[in-house]
Amino acid sequence: MNEPTIDNTFEDPCQRAPLVLNHTEFASVTTAICQANESPRPPRAWYIAFAISSTLASLFGLLVLYLIITGVGVWGNHSPTMWGFPIINFVFWIGIGHAGTLISAILFLFRQKWRTAINRFAEAMTIFAVICAGTFPVIHVGRVWVVYWLFPFPNQMDLWPQFRSPLLWDVFAVSTYFTVSLMFWYVGMIPDLATFRDRAVTKTRAIIYGILALGWCGSTRHWHRYERAYLLLAALATPLVLSVHSVVSFDFAVAQVPGWHSTIFPPYFVAGAIFGGFAMVVTLAVPSRQLWGLKDFITMRHLENMNKIILLTGSIVGYAYLMEFFTAWYSGARYESFAFINRAFGQHAWAYWIMLFCNVAAPQLFWFKRCRRSIPVMFFVVMCVNVGMWFERFVIVISLEQDYLPSSWAYFAPTWVDLAMLIGSMGLFLTLFLLFIRYLPVIAMAELKAVMPEANAHPAGAHGSADDQNGEAVS
Repeated sequence: MNEPTIDNTFEDPCQRAPLVLNHTEFASVTTAICQANESPRPPRAWYIAFAISSTLASLFGLLVLYLIITGVGVWGNHSPTMWGFPIINFVFWIGIGHAGTLISAILFLFRQKWRTAINRFAEAMTIFAVICAGTFPVIHVGRVWVVYWLFPFPNQMDLWPQFRSPLLWDVFAVSTYFTVSLMFWYVGMIPDLATFRDRAVTKTRAIIYGILALGWCGSTRHWHRYERAYLLLAALATPLVLSVHSVVSFDFAVAQVPGWHSTIFPPYFVAGAIFGGFAMVVTLAVPSRQLWGLKDFITMRHLENMNKIILLTGSIVGYAYLMEFFTAWYSGARYESFAFINRAFGQHAWAYWIMLFCNVAAPQLFWFKRCRRSIPVMFFVVMCVNVGMWFERFVIVISLEQDYLPSSWAYFAPTWVDLAMLIGSMGLFLTLFLLFIRYLPVIAMAELKAVMPEANAHPAGAHGSADDQNGEAVS
């Protein structure tokens, strides 16, 4: 299927390409976005993808059960590399969840209209990534059945959490981030859920969407309360973009370990999280717009803007890599210098150079407009970034394998359980995402209509409560 064509005047650098193509009426936008969800059967590709992802998600659940029954010895963790794959995967998935909040909250506060077509599934991606991330610290503690001891309330052992522990910081940071992101995602969907309710062809769907829509009727009062609540949640979510991954970086930065004990970690981790998160958004957007027929709404302008952000944040990450070596040399500390030399030329040097190629070299293609607007090239680059960001966490965590004492040095090698759980977590993430695009509005219809030129000419605006000519709610 070819890309939607637009008039050549939009190639003029002084005139921006439209955010919605081939649609001039609100009713046609509603119909085009809802048709995939309302179809009795989704495309065959959805069934194939769901079968594969659900199988991998089931494998992940079985492996978690196997881990609980057998013990953490099934992993490749050992002394001194005691964190291994679980924490690598935790930091990776937390980073993936950052782009959703950035697109939704920060770009909303800065009134960036191009966010409207991609913010909904970016927010969903955040929720599902945090679910995957939260699984790993829980099972990494070993005794899963007493994990509630991490929370500050009296228990039968008269224990109280150690608030100086970074593990507890993660509990509060991640749970707060998940709660606010979930509320932000759900509140934003309420007008679109009401549209699904009004268009439902079965009583069951009408009841379910009606309950989820919370009685929305599109009145002026409802829109006023909705916009106030949405703005408030955006303001709450914005500092979380900076705080949650900064707190995750403190897991490493507060440790007295060469290569970890560094003040550059918080900004470095935040930039890397946004970098990897946007790459995942593009990874999901490219097949979704093809599968769900959304090329008129997720246009090349949206993809190009995200590619520019990937180029910017990738350059920041590359600068951080360079500064790590500079600070190690400038510190004059022998152990610090050895840690970074070992990363580049030691036992796992291959992982370090894969990380550099994927995170620094590959995104440089986005300097060229032809590459930023080429689907095969951008998909290659974002897949490189996804791989590279995982290897970045691998390099950081596994660098402990050669610490202060040569007598404790060892080579870290993951077991089949490590690798299978990583793949299984990806299956869990994709399963949740596929269910989302099948049963919930993948694009924020109400917000999208508000940025169309027709919104200014419509007598009630894009948020009007009147019905259109087809009897469908405008918003």
